[in-house]
Amino acid sequence: MRISRRLLAGAAAGAIVAALLSGCGSDSGPGGKAEEVTFGYIGDFNGTSLLAIANDQKLWAKHGLKADTKVFTNGPLQIQALGAGDLDFGYIGPGAMWLPASGQAKVVAINTLGNADRVIAQPGVTSIQQLKGKTVGVPEGTSGDMILTLALRKAGVTKQDVKIVPMDPSTIVSAFSAKKIDAAGFWYPAIATIKKQVPDVVELAKNEDFAAEVSFPTAFVAGNQVVANEKAKTEKVLAVLRDAMRYRSENMDRSIALTAKILNVPVDQVKADAANVKVLSVDELDTMTKDGTIDKWLTGMSDYFVQAGKLKSPSDPKSYYTGDLFMAAAK
Repeated sequence: MRISRRLLAGAAAGAIVAALLSGCGSDSGPGGKAEEVTFGYIGDFNGTSLLAIANDQKLWAKHGLKADTKVFTNGPLQIQALGAGDLDFGYIGPGAMWLPASGQAKVVAINTLGNADRVIAQPGVTSIQQLKGKTVGVPEGTSGDMILTLALRKAGVTKQDVKIVPMDPSTIVSAFSAKKIDAAGFWYPAIATIKKQVPDVVELAKNEDFAAEVSFPTAFVAGNQVVANEKAKTEKVLAVLRDAMRYRSENMDRSIALTAKILNVPVDQVKADAANVKVLSVDELDTMTKDGTIDKWLTGMSDYFVQAGKLKSPSDPKSYYTGDLFMAAAK
């Protein structure tokens, strides 16, 4: 059994989404038979919108590709699948950025800046300090883990002061709703689902609280061997992403609608999700790659991951962010 099949989300809804997206592309491209590419994603606006656009606008076929897309619940699982050769490309949130920084994958494109992460607590808890001795759920190695770590550190609370319980996202939703955990390091839109059951949920920390310290970029990643040995495929995929990014920037409402259709959820739900995102245009990404802004973001994250114990030492962004390839794909 291939590892990717063990890693994929088991929910029926995820399977439906994957089936819809796997139809992207065509059997033939400008140069003949299309080249196949496997692409991982997460079922939210950040992780799905560009794939939804590529599907609708037939961008895979335009660039001679046929995409087999696979839905995951988080970024670390995709990095594992990339390393095993079960994926060519994938999508990660900021909390998983330490994995490419540690050499396990390449960041081939920055996507958005996230603002969807929160530390949430049951009604009655009003501060991070009050979490001492309480049970806190968190998906390890994700942006939920990152926001929790930052919030605890800012409040002078250690992880030993609280009872950290590693959980996958779906388990956090059910456990928090059933009041089996006191708090969580988590994100929207899943928090919106929790609020339907616990309308008085308390938000103790958010991304914006740490804006001066660290940015929260989401990104598309590729296997090291794919970047090293399949340069033509990499360039084609980046061309697809660039075209989709340009479309998204110019047609946000339409992009939200396409994402909602693929995810089979109400448009208003995706619109609320997108409200927690700063969408970056292709031109902005090119400029920020050239002027070093993205390197500064990644350096700040690297420093955080060292402090959090994820990295032994800071990593040079140029060792894992292939910004030159991203810009070259514009040609």
